[in-house]
Amino acid sequence: MTAAGAPKAIGPYSPAVKAGNLLFLSGSIPLDPVSGQLVEGGITEQTTRVLENIKGLLAAAGTDFNHVVRTTVFMVDLGEFAAMNEVYSSYFAAPYPARSTVQVARLPRDVRVEIDVIAIL
Repeated sequence: MTAAGAPKAIGPYSPAVKAGNLLFLSGSIPLDPVSGQLVEGGITEQTTRVLENIKGLLAAAGTDFNHVVRTTVFMVDLGEFAAMNEVYSSYFAAPYPARSTVQVARLPRDVRVEIDVIAIL
């Protein structure tokens, strides 16, 4: 599944897959859905773009952030956690989805953040 509000896959994977009443979104990185280019800026701008991409995929599947039950946030620097979390928290409301946040050595295209989600349809 793809969506107008999210970039196309940059490899051999689907941006989103429906399985029964679940929607699995692949990790999203801060690519502009129109140009396919990385967004300018730091962790705040990148997290915003990632969540906007996720929002587009959720909408295309007929759901939204209120139906997200699980996320994984991959970051190259957990020192930027507070800034990422400030943006992240503006997209979700209680009860918040379960979440893991991990620091990794490197992400595709050397971005600062990647997020994947699981939602209920």
